[in-house]
Amino acid sequence: MPFTPFHLGPGALLKAIGGDRFSFMIFGGTQVLMDIEPLVRMIRGDAVLHGTSHTVAGGFGVAIVAATAGRPVSNFALRQAGIGDQPISRKVALGSALVGAWSHIGLDAMMHGDMDPLWPIVRGNGILNVIPLGTLHALCFVAGLLGAGLLALRALRDAQ
Repeated sequence: MPFTPFHLGPGALLKAIGGDRFSFMIFGGTQVLMDIEPLVRMIRGDAVLHGTSHTVAGGFGVAIVAATAGRPVSNFALRQAGIGDQPISRKVALGSALVGAWSHIGLDAMMHGDMDPLWPIVRGNGILNVIPLGTLHALCFVAGLLGAGLLALRALRDAQ
């Protein structure tokens, strides 16, 4: 299903670990951009839902768009909300978008048989079902809980 919230779990954990060196907003925006192609293909009734955007090369292109468009939007939103004293740098934006795109591809490749994540170099999907779907969802959920917990602890510490 496009726009799955499970992709956000690892992002929350990465934000908790990376702090200002990782943008959860850009990571999240990248998740949405990654699933535009499958959504359009679902609407059209295509047999293959995960095409070029779900390859390492295609994900790189999505990440460039996400970082370029997401940085000014995220910085504006953070300023308006009074959150953070530093704007998101280009380096953090690009890194967060690349992690977002490529983690999305990796997670989806474990559960969708219509993917060729290393195309055009390698055809096929060598990591399909490497982790059972229920376990994969549980790991993403636990990562999100752990990330949220760590972020809450950091906020409590910083408030003192």
